[in-house]
This record gives sequence, structure tokens and C-alpha cells, in this order.
Amino acid sequence: MKLLRYGAPGQEKPGLLDSTHTIRDLSGVIDDVAGAALLPESLNRLRGIDPKTLPAVPAGERIGPCVGRIGKFICIGLNYADHAAESGLPVPAEPVVFNKWLSAVVGPNDDVRIPRGSKKTDWEVELGVVIGKGGVYIDEADALDHVAGYCVINDVSEREYQIERGGTWDKGKGCDTFGPIGPWLVTKDEVPDPQHLSLWLEVDGKRYQNGSTSTMIFNVAHIVSYLSRFMSLQPGDVISTGTPPGVGMGIKPEPVYLRAGQTMRLGIEGLGEQQQRTVDA
Repeated sequence: MKLLRYGAPGQEKPGLLDSTHTIRDLSGVIDDVAGAALLPESLNRLRGIDPKTLPAVPAGERIGPCVGRIGKFICIGLNYADHAAESGLPVPAEPVVFNKWLSAVVGPNDDVRIPRGSKKTDWEVELGVVIGKGGVYIDEADALDHVAGYCVINDVSEREYQIERGGTWDKGKGCDTFGPIGPWLVTKDEVPDPQHLSLWLEVDGKRYQNGSTSTMIFNVAHIVSYLSRFMSLQPGDVISTGTPPGVGMGIKPEPVYLRAGQTMRLGIEGLGEQQQRTVDA
């Protein structure tokens, strides 16, 4: 099942993508793809609905972030050994955890704004994990039972702000528009193994990232369990699980960074694609 949100920013309605790639309106069934609607029993009820009985949404509607009312946007850094190497950093012994501010969240095809004065805005295609059943101190063996589904995330990053300006990574990760999410939330029953998905990213048609979640250092189950030791996880929390190599910062002999007027295109096997235009803030 592919759940989504469509409509103008801040006015998104819940929807479902049917087998013919038609968006069906779910607003008569749930108020949003958020909170309690992501619990296992709620998703089971949605699976029982014949999509043909739902109103079709006219083509051309904007696709918004696939999760509404996100409580936490948690990110894992350096979770692919080859990405750690290209960043000149050691492979971490435990997951590196940071946050994106919720004001970073945008739709999968919305513009990405290059911050004023930025010289090192970068791209990162990542597998997103959306929590369905909340919990704390979750056993790794049970961790995937707490997942509602998966999505594509572009963890846009300003490297100077992140690395060279002191303090934590967060100020280089959470700028407005730095968190495109979607297009769909693909429920976990359609993703038998989140550790065998190909993911890729292009800028202006040039392929920079081409990886697989099979090379993660810490897999999805471990990440969910690990995070639950430090915070309760709740329905609608979003976890971005790290990026494979090929980010602009790691390109040799000279790094390559984004500038206004470019187009990023990225996707994950079975989870859909995003496309963003870069603009000046």
C-alpha cells in the first residue's frame, strides 16, 4: 500500500496510490497520514478498502510530504562505510544521531532553497523509516514490527555549517527545505527486506550516488532498537538512515556543491522518485 498526501503546502489531504497509479482521496476515511492512522490496526483497515470506492484525485495535484504532523525527524550519519571513508571520518562504533528541524520538511518535488551565503550545499539520498507502533527499549528482534513503512528522503546538507562552524551537525542539516520526504509511504508489507534496496541520485542528469541498503553499517532493525534506548518512538516519527557514497563533499579531486538552477533527481527501488529544483533563498 502506498500512502501519500496531496494539495497545497499546509493544506495536504491524505491519499492512496492505486495499482493504476491513480491517487485516491482518503480524507473520508482518515484525517491525515499521521499519528494513529499509522498504527498497525489502522493500516490493516486501510488495506481492506477497495481503492475503486474512493474518489479519484485530478491529475496534476502537488504531492506533499508523505507523513503529516511528524513528531521527530531523526537522522543517522556515516551509516555506510564507503561514505565514511569519502568523508575522511572513521567508521562509527555506534550510530551517529542528529536531528533535522521539522521546518526542513517539504514535498518530494518542492524547490530546495540554497541558504544565503552557502557555498557547500550537498545532496544525500537516504532510506526513510516511518514509525507505526510506538515504543521504548524495543528489542532488535521486534524492531521491524514497529515500522509502518518506508520512503525516500533527500538529506540535503550544508557542509560548512555542519562541519566548519562549531557545535553539532544540526545547523547544517535543518535549513528550510532540507528535508524532502516522499512521494509515498510504502507500507512494510510491500518491502520484504529493507536491507536489499538500490538507491541513487543524479544532479542535472549526472549520476553521483548509486548504492544499496545492503551495505549499511547498522541495519534498520538495529537503528530502531538503538534509538528507542534514548527516546520513546511514536507513530509518525521519521528516521533517515544514512547515505551511500557519492555526495558532493567526497568528489575528487575537488568537491562539487549545489548552486541555484540545478535539478536533483533521486529514488529508491520500489519507493518512488523525487525531483527538486534548487533556488536561492
